[in-house]
Amino acid sequence: MAPLLPRKSDRNEQIESQISYARLNTAPVILQVSRMDEAVEKEVKRMLNGEGREVPDLDSVPDHAQAVTLKRNICYIVSAVIFNSEGNVLMVQEAKRDCYGYWYLPAGRMEAGESIRDALRREVKEEAGFECEPITMLLVQEQWRNWIRFTFLAEVTGGSLKTIAEADSESLQAQWWDRKAPLTLRGQDILSLIDAGVRYRQKPWFPVSLPVNMPCSVVCQRPLFVFSCEERLWLLLAKHTAGSETRLHLPVIVSEKGYSIEWAGYKFVKDCMQAMHRALHFNMLGILGVQHDGRVLGQSDGICFNTFATLDPSVEGAELSSPPLPDNEMYTWCEVTNQSLKGQILQRLKDRSFPPMKSL
Repeated sequence: MAPLLPRKSDRNEQIESQISYARLNTAPVILQVSRMDEAVEKEVKRMLNGEGREVPDLDSVPDHAQAVTLKRNICYIVSAVIFNSEGNVLMVQEAKRDCYGYWYLPAGRMEAGESIRDALRREVKEEAGFECEPITMLLVQEQWRNWIRFTFLAEVTGGSLKTIAEADSESLQAQWWDRKAPLTLRGQDILSLIDAGVRYRQKPWFPVSLPVNMPCSVVCQRPLFVFSCEERLWLLLAKHTAGSETRLHLPVIVSEKGYSIEWAGYKFVKDCMQAMHRALHFNMLGILGVQHDGRVLGQSDGICFNTFATLDPSVEGAELSSPPLPDNEMYTWCEVTNQSLKGQILQRLKDRSFPPMKSL
């Protein structure tokens, strides 16, 4: 998705905004930076380790956002990329009327009360005959939040290959595919998923990432929002005030139906930095973790994506020596002074070591 840009009628406004932004290179700016306490550092470390954290506060909530209920206003899909010792990939032959006889990865929709991992195990067993365990999440895809698909690299732990004699409404049969023999595929989209699995087996480019069972009522993201310049590093934090005490935490951004999760991040930038948003580029680099627990239908069907995102100038050649000032007093930047933590974040940023999230 492109940076936040105005309509053509707003082009003059955009140019003026970009010129003002570029001039910040020479204009003296006093940046009010809050102190990052141990609680925030601990929260960031947990995210970098792929761990979950409860979602007590929602910081950016659209007017039309609502709690999600599986099969009513949200659809989650799981798919598995599984290889045998020869490097062949597990495929299943479809039994559904609209794609009868075509081949696809083991995949299907999550059922009420399932965790993401349980859904993966069930689909592979029903369609291919094998028990399996996920190794890592490879990527997440979404289609304007109409559906969200989780693709895993997984391994066989038991069972046997489903034969044509065992055909049922779930699938006709399963087989191992060497990716060379002719096979009529239900969709070409799975080829990129298989390629991702091949590449990860050859050289993992991000740490193992598996969903954490933690409840959430909405679809949201908790971005590790990074701004870096000349080895200095800042994180954008939200403020939560209770009485006389103000607590800082990573912001939680709710996604509404009909719009992508990534778009919610763009809108957050616009709302948080209204004076400069046209000259800024929000870049969601990938996922640090996924939190979901669907055991209570209608109350915990949501998902929190812990993401890694950067905020960069969208004006070519423009630079900043410090992050742009938020217009909204609910948010503040904190410089990361813990050298170990800063090193971890900068290394992940350099290596781009995250499972990707893609909007289709």
